[in-house]
Amino acid sequence: MVFFHKHYSLGMFHKIALAIAFSPRMEALIAESKRLKDLYQAELVLIHIGEKTEDRVKILNSILEKNGFDIEKVKIRWEEGKPAKKILHVCEEEKVDLLVAGALKSESLLNYYIGTIARKIIRNSKCSVLTLIEPLEKPTPFEKVVINGTEQEQTPFVIENGLEWCKLDGAKQVFVVNEIKMYGLKMATAAEGNEEEIASARRKLVADEVEYVNNILKTLDKGDLKVNVKITCGKWAIELAKFAEDVNADLLVVGDEGKLGFMDRLFPHDLEEILNNLPCNLLILKK
Repeated sequence: MVFFHKHYSLGMFHKIALAIAFSPRMEALIAESKRLKDLYQAELVLIHIGEKTEDRVKILNSILEKNGFDIEKVKIRWEEGKPAKKILHVCEEEKVDLLVAGALKSESLLNYYIGTIARKIIRNSKCSVLTLIEPLEKPTPFEKVVINGTEQEQTPFVIENGLEWCKLDGAKQVFVVNEIKMYGLKMATAAEGNEEEIASARRKLVADEVEYVNNILKTLDKGDLKVNVKITCGKWAIELAKFAEDVNADLLVVGDEGKLGFMDRLFPHDLEEILNNLPCNLLILKK
């Protein structure tokens, strides 16, 4: 049985925060955050963990002016201390709804991954987190979006709010990806019967997973979006990331798995599979 959560509109993202470092990508991250600020008609808070110097203020003001900000109206929090802890503290103080951060390229230059500080933020943040792998100085909407439809407690919430994001941003292609449960597939394969019976059992498994997503979708306002339901087979996080990579997605939308315990840090957690090798920009929705 599917239980639907109370509606939560992404239009209610009243306050967006950007964690900035004085790196080559700072201007692009500010430009991306400006786009989101305008899209949601939200406030924007910039957070820098480090010393406030005259040179840094000049550099930041120059970038803000270039991107059309009224410097007098931009809230900038200059803080010192442990980055993850301070960023989370500021987000709570400011009642931030969405935190924007950058990802890092691995040494191979092919893959992106979430750094240690960003992982701590993702695990412990009470607000949603958007991680951008290649922020643009002239940002564009996320046209191709993949939403996690794997059967989990938060999935109706993730699909609903993922679609709200897509509608507002004018996405052109939207995929909701669910998986065949491995135990069901093994039972169907191991069943005593001919190939036709086994194939029929597999088709039923696929149909069940499609029905699960469609039962959620039919309760939601999809606007003009064309939503494609896709079914994968395997470990959901790995297959979800692979699908996003295969379709060259601009954004992958997933839910929060909750605070990780000690054992989760020792062994790979589902979300960790995505964080270790980002296929595209990643939005983690939190209630």
